[in-house]
Parts: sequence; C-alpha cells; structure tokens
Amino acid sequence: IPKKLVTTVSGCADDALTGLVACNPGLRLLQGHRVVLRNDLAAIRGRVALLSGGGSGHEPAHAGYVGKGMLTGVVAGALFASPSVGSVLAAIRAVAQAGAAGVLLIVKNYTGDRLNFGMALERARAEGTDVRMVVVGDDCAFTKPGKAGRRGICGTVLIHKVAGALAEAGASLDEIEKKVMAATKVMGTLGLSLSPCSIPGSKPSFQLAEDEMELGLGIHGEAGVRRMKMLPADKAVETMLKHMTDPSNASHLSLTPGSSVVLVVNNLGGLSCLELGIVAGAAVRCLENRGVSIARALVGSFMTALEMAGVSLTLMLVDEELVRLIDAKTTAMAWPNLLAGPATTRREEVPAPVEGPRKPQEETGTGPGSARVQRVLERVCSTLLDMQDKLNELDRGAGDGDCGHTHARAAQAIREWMHTRPPPAAPAQLLSALADVVLEEMGGSSGVLYGLFLTAAARSLRGRSDLPAWADAMDAGIEAMQRYGGAAPGDRTMLDSLFAAAQALHSLRSPSANLLQVVAAAVQSAEAAAEATRHMEAGAGRASYVRSSRLEQPDAGAVAVAAVLRAVLE
Repeated sequence: IPKKLVTTVSGCADDALTGLVACNPGLRLLQGHRVVLRNDLAAIRGRVALLSGGGSGHEPAHAGYVGKGMLTGVVAGALFASPSVGSVLAAIRAVAQAGAAGVLLIVKNYTGDRLNFGMALERARAEGTDVRMVVVGDDCAFTKPGKAGRRGICGTVLIHKVAGALAEAGASLDEIEKKVMAATKVMGTLGLSLSPCSIPGSKPSFQLAEDEMELGLGIHGEAGVRRMKMLPADKAVETMLKHMTDPSNASHLSLTPGSSVVLVVNNLGGLSCLELGIVAGAAVRCLENRGVSIARALVGSFMTALEMAGVSLTLMLVDEELVRLIDAKTTAMAWPNLLAGPATTRREEVPAPVEGPRKPQEETGTGPGSARVQRVLERVCSTLLDMQDKLNELDRGAGDGDCGHTHARAAQAIREWMHTRPPPAAPAQLLSALADVVLEEMGGSSGVLYGLFLTAAARSLRGRSDLPAWADAMDAGIEAMQRYGGAAPGDRTMLDSLFAAAQALHSLRSPSANLLQVVAAAVQSAEAAAEATRHMEAGAGRASYVRSSRLEQPDAGAVAVAAVLRAVLE
C-alpha cells in the first residue's frame, strides 16, 4: 500500500478542507457539513449563487474555486465519493437565506453526483427556492456513445469561471444557465497517465507496466480506454489531440483551422512541473501547426486524481465574450493570476545584449614580453594535458572523475586562443583575457572559480607592475573565490594550494625581497599544501558529501593548482 502523508485515513477529506480554510481568509466552513462558502455571503444578495462539488481527492477542486467571480460555495464528499443530499441541501439553504436571486448547481456527469445534487434540488424547489442544475460532460475518451454519457472532468473548472464571471456581472439565472449550457457543448477534455493513483489506506486502482501509458482515464483512478507504449511528450500530446478531435470518435470536439480556443494543461496530481511545462509547450505547438489560435492557456493543477502522474488537456472553443468571461477577475485561490493574452511558441525573444566597446589595450601583444607570456602559458597547457589521467583518477574518489578533463579543456582553449592572436603582455589585460577564456570553455565549478580568481587578480594589477602588486593580486583572487565559492583553507579544495602560495608571496611586500627565493618558496608551499589535503576532511565542494574514510588521495583541484603554479613560477 503506497505511503501517504495523512493524519488519519478516515479524516482525510475533512482535514484537507480544514487546512484550506485555515490558510484562506476568504473561505468559511458551514457548521456540521463538509461545505465551504465565501466569507462575504452578504455580497451575493440579489445575485445568482453558484454551487458545485463532488468527491474529495481532486484538489484544488472544488474548494479552490470558491471566491468572488467564481463559486459561492462547494459541497465535498469523501474521497472519490459524491457528497450527501443533506449537505448539498444545507449549502443551497445557506445561499438562499443570504438573499441569492436563484441558485445554479454545476455538477460533473457521474451517477452519484447527479442523483445527490438532483435530489437536493427537488427538495429545495419544494421549499420555494429557484434552483437549476447544469451537468458537465467534457470527456472525449469514449469512441462509441454510451448510455452514461461523457464524464465531467477538468473542463468543469472553465464552466465555474464562465458562470462566476456572469453572476458577478449581475446576469440572471436564465441567462447564466443558457450561456453555461452553450459553453459545455464546445468543450472537450482528455487524460493521459503514466501511473495509477491510490486512496489512502488502499492499493493502487490499476497497474501500468514500466513502459506503458494509459489514455482516456477519468479522475477517480479508473483505467482509460487505451493502453499504449510510452511515447515522448510531443508524440503523446499529438496522440491526445488527434483522439479528442477525431470525427469518428462519438465524444470528439470539432476543431477546424482558424478556431480559437482556451487550453488547459492540467496536472493530474503527480506529474513534475518540469514535465507539465514540456507538455504545455508541445500542446501549443501542435495546435498552432493545425492553424488553431490559443486565446488563453492555463497550466497547473486544476482538477487532480490524488497522486496520479498524468496530465489532461482541455480545449474550449471561444468567442470574444467567452474570453472576456475567462479573463474576468476572481479571488478564487486556485485560478491562476495570469496576464491576459494568447499563448504562442512564436513569441519574440528579447535581443541579446550587445557588449560595450572594450577599452583600447594599453599594450599590444608584441615584443619580448608577449613571447615570454606565450612560453609560460604553453608550459602550463602542456603540464595540464600531461596530468589529465592523473587528475581524473584523483577526482574519482571524491567527485565525478572529470577534474582532468576540465583542466585539459581549459588548456586546449588557451592554446587555441594564443594561436588566434599573441597574448597581451600587460598583466591586468592578460589575466582578464584568460578569465574570459576559462569562463567560456572550461566548464564546471573549477572554470568559474578560476574565472573569479583571474578577474579579481586582474583588477588588483591594473596600472601596476611592482612586485607587491602580485602579492595583492593573489590575495584579491583568493578573497573572490572564498566569497562566492564558500570554501576556506583546510576544506580540502584547490584553495589550499593557492592560499599556501599566497602566504609565501607576501614576502614580495618587503623592499629586500629576493624574487627567485620567494617564488621557489611559493611553489614548494603549494605542493606541500596539495599533498596535505590527503589527510583532510572535505568541508566544501562535491567531496564534502563523501565520507572522509574514502578520501585517501590528495584533492585533485589542489594538485592541479600546485602544478599550474610550478609551470608559471619556475
């Protein structure tokens, strides 16, 4: 039996409603009944009241659609069970006593719902209340007409919206009933699922193999009309729309090029938002290819079947009046607060920003300085390419084993960059240009960390060429890496080697510093620090998720940095 996060199995429906009302100041529970009403019932005096409802397990339906501009109230049954006649009647009485000018019941086409709402309607009429009932059947699954008719599924939410906007505008019960009946006839919905669902405390409603999907299922865990092999999202959407609009299908929706529709892409409860976005894009593209314009698109969880990993598509053919009613404001919490406008895959993109003109380089890449830079960079590149396998091996214990590949990518990129033009000899420009290369080509966190280091170091070197400037640049680079990377010395990262070398380079600030001695000390410190990472516990980076007992090698990033420093400073 699948796990559920509930307090008690028997109290599920009540607990869910209580939670919703607790968090929504616009809602109230009707004492003694599983009924949710607007908290401003006085506002419906002289207007038509709209009531809907059905079994629980379809959240946010139906209580999520109670609010100004949508439903006046809803009656909830137990999980996947129709509400009781007594509760429906209590809801009708509550709105009638608040002064409603007639009541419209919006009911999904299921036998239990029709019977219980119908019985309550008859009793309310006997009490003198003007009550009407609209039955919604929007399911396009069944190819042959059945006696039971089409099931009421997610399209019902659009009916709530249309009726709610009309009632809010002061329309009469006759007008609302007529327009809502017309809207139900130009609407269709079809579901597709990758999994069944299960009522708390029960086993799943049906079984689906790993490689199967189910077409045309309802919202109560019942199986569909066709079982198929898994399809990619775009093909699955095409299959759904074809089935929905196939003239040989008794429950089809007539969709011709030039039609205008409102599209609802509804999560049946357990699909990820990522998959829902993919399905939505595929549905818009598929409809556009058929010459259909999508006046509005709603994407989200509107009428679910507990945790079913599936989706339903609803299409309603619309004219300007229906679009206006869909756009009308509502305070109902489950209705999306969207900017009104059509859906299209052909939306114009924002042009990419143009990079500002670069400052003219103070020094061109020529002369002995540039040749020396080229030699040093070539030595760095050769070192990293030679170490590729060693670095990958060191990285396997702690990360994803790609440290060597990442550094080799950077080396290749620097080589190619040097072949296209001589590198600038001015230190600040050189480091800045190298930062651009590694950020563009290196990839991984290492690429960004090197980019941060080089960019900050370059800023520190601008207009300076004295020895202390290099110590300052090293410190500035390390500070930037720490600020954004979150690592500190001793965390078993590339920072350990850099920090050790930086400490040694501080001697450059002394007027009597011997450059060769300081540089040699910096290289030795970096190598010793890299070796010392063998005995450290990782405090940052991907290695920090691995138990320290498994990290028997030195950190690959620290070893790479030490090797680069040796190649540069030798």
